[in-house]
Amino acid sequence: MPRLTFPTSLRAPRFRPGARSGARGTSTATHGWAATQSRTRRWAMAGALTGALAALLLAAPARWLAAGLRAATDGRVQLADAQGTVWSGDAVLLLTAGVGSREARTLPGRLQWTLAPAGWGLGLRLGLRHEGSLNGEWALRLQPGLGSLGVRVEPGSGPAQRDWLGSWPAALLVGLGTPWNTLQPGGSLRLVTQDLSLDWVRGRVVINGRLDLELLDLSSRLSTLPRLGSYRLSIAGDPAQPGTARVDLSTLDGALLLSGSGSWSASGLRLRGEARAAEADQAALNNLLNIIGRRDGARSLLSIG
Repeated sequence: MPRLTFPTSLRAPRFRPGARSGARGTSTATHGWAATQSRTRRWAMAGALTGALAALLLAAPARWLAAGLRAATDGRVQLADAQGTVWSGDAVLLLTAGVGSREARTLPGRLQWTLAPAGWGLGLRLGLRHEGSLNGEWALRLQPGLGSLGVRVEPGSGPAQRDWLGSWPAALLVGLGTPWNTLQPGGSLRLVTQDLSLDWVRGRVVINGRLDLELLDLSSRLSTLPRLGSYRLSIAGDPAQPGTARVDLSTLDGALLLSGSGSWSASGLRLRGEARAAEADQAALNNLLNIIGRRDGARSLLSIG
């Protein structure tokens, strides 16, 4: 029987997987679509995380700020009963002698604060108010950086605000422990600044300008005198020694005469001075002079740090 032979054009094509151009095109399109979907999901997730982080920061509770201040001051300055948020809140100001101390003093009333961006970059403006203690609003400009923090005291808008920033009862110092808990001081504290700025750079504090802490109408249970006098402790930046500030103690008026000088740096406060009694009040101040320093004849030697 004769063998039938079909023309080449009529033969059935052989099937080879992946050989068809249509399959290759479909695979490429599917891969591109999947890559686009993956990128879309990543961007959506990043957006959701950014939004969640922003919402968390905006609603950050005031207790976070209180915890940060407590850690930074080793428990000596605390914001008790903090309410609100990091950006706007209030609390009771508390002074102690440090972690584990039983000595503590609270400032009557509540300290109020507002924190908001200022200018470009990471700058912030911190506004502080405390009725009866702060002279109007106390405004600070904060400029955080890489391993650094700059703090500037903004000048006040009126003559009174340029005069002094705050005033507090001297009894608040008892919360800091020795020697104030022994002296039991009366009178008032007043804070005055002049072009003051502080820069924390890698654990070192650089002071520019001047800060005066005035102790006015000081009294003590260790003396029979109703008033010992008024005094000023000045801290001023030293351009010749960055990171070290000059400290001077002087008497404004009174029966107890105090004087001294020293420095303040990363290692703490160092002060050397003396205390004397005005000639007419030596008998009334003899006991006090024995306690506050080492006696050297008519004077008492003062030493801090």
